[in-house]
Amino acid sequence: MAQYDLTTKIGGYLDRHMVAPLLEFLLGQEIYSHEDLIKAKYDLLSKTKMIDYTNQIYKEIHDLEEEGDNEPGYEERRGDVLRKFEELTDKSSEIMDMIQDPVVIQQLKQDKLANIQFLTENYKFKPEMLNALYDFALYNYDIGNYSSAAEMLYHFRILSTDYDQNVSSLWGKLAAEILTQNWETAYDDLNRLKEMIEQRNFASHLQALQQRSWLIHWSLFVFFNHPKGRDGIVDLFFQPQYLNTIQTACPWILRYLATAAVVNKKRRNVLKDLIRVIQQESHAYRDPITEFIECLYVNFDFDGAQQKLKECDDVIANDFFLVALQEDFKENGRLFIFETYCRIHQCIDIKDVSAKLDLNAEEGEKWIVNLIRNARMDAKIDSKTNTVIMGTQHNSIYQQVIERTKALSFRSSLLASNIEKREQELNNRRKGRGNNNKGQQQNAAAGRDKAAAATTVDPLADVDDGQE
Repeated sequence: MAQYDLTTKIGGYLDRHMVAPLLEFLLGQEIYSHEDLIKAKYDLLSKTKMIDYTNQIYKEIHDLEEEGDNEPGYEERRGDVLRKFEELTDKSSEIMDMIQDPVVIQQLKQDKLANIQFLTENYKFKPEMLNALYDFALYNYDIGNYSSAAEMLYHFRILSTDYDQNVSSLWGKLAAEILTQNWETAYDDLNRLKEMIEQRNFASHLQALQQRSWLIHWSLFVFFNHPKGRDGIVDLFFQPQYLNTIQTACPWILRYLATAAVVNKKRRNVLKDLIRVIQQESHAYRDPITEFIECLYVNFDFDGAQQKLKECDDVIANDFFLVALQEDFKENGRLFIFETYCRIHQCIDIKDVSAKLDLNAEEGEKWIVNLIRNARMDAKIDSKTNTVIMGTQHNSIYQQVIERTKALSFRSSLLASNIEKREQELNNRRKGRGNNNKGQQQNAAAGRDKAAAATTVDPLADVDDGQE
């Protein structure tokens, strides 16, 4: 199953700390050499500050069991890490005292400038303290103290007004929340990061593509562990900009999108788009999961779909993100096969369809009976011929009208509101022009009166002159 493993492809878009759980998972799957995986894990973590952990891996690789037997340079590097940690602790001690004070926490608000002003006036806050907090948070992350790093980055974002550092700190906080398996907070951070990416004006399309690619890969940890993840992954990945990113940069993500669409009964409406994308990208990426969709909905090859469903079971069992969905995918995959088979057959042999579902005759009959009962399908079972007789598969005219018009009221109200806004804008423009014209007319009239007054001859003036 190593040919279907995506760890090397996904790992290129992850932080090295986030790759470690994937390698740990593979160690228990036996699809790669245990020795090769241990060496890969050592090479990965040796570039971090997790000195004690990498030393344990080194000792395991070289079968060193004595207490004093360590990797070369271990004591020196460990001493450097501890000295650096103490140095950063001293530099950030003042601001750490501030953010850990309950009185200060109660006074902080959403306005960052107001927070900085408050701390400056009452606690002698200085901008360099914020940089010290940021460096200390990153160092905590690098040594594997993820919970402390997440907390520090949270407080940093409350105070920081630097946009680039805020984005960077949110990436770091998301990684820390993922590694501590704090899925609720990670889900919120993921949504915030997505909003920041979409609102940002990138210098090039390549930068936007890279940011979205990283977000897609990091989101796999959250979506396949959070209760709302099955809906979230479909809602995010089917957005045009993210679907384009998947097709352009990382087509292997179609495995996870297809799995989410199969196991999510609330999102069956995305199947048409999924089938279209899988067909378009079949030259770039194929695996049993995408081939299962293709066999079933493109080729209507039920035997091929049943064979691919078996292969999907092995693929999912060896995938870090999908392993928990193994039974759900198998059950929903059978349901997809049965529903599609029913659409093109009126009389179904239970024994035949059981074989296509990879069930024996008795299990298949129970499964079909339960499905018909629970789903309230228009079908009857003929026990004499051991067949299922399907009723009409066409919706009534009333149901068709309801389906076609269910969004009509919303669209009508949206159209009406747009028309009202446009009329209001036109009226405002007309009023503005009317006021301008009226003002111009008043100014012109006043000018004419003034000119007339200046040129009018007083008839009494001549009389007076004459008398004199």
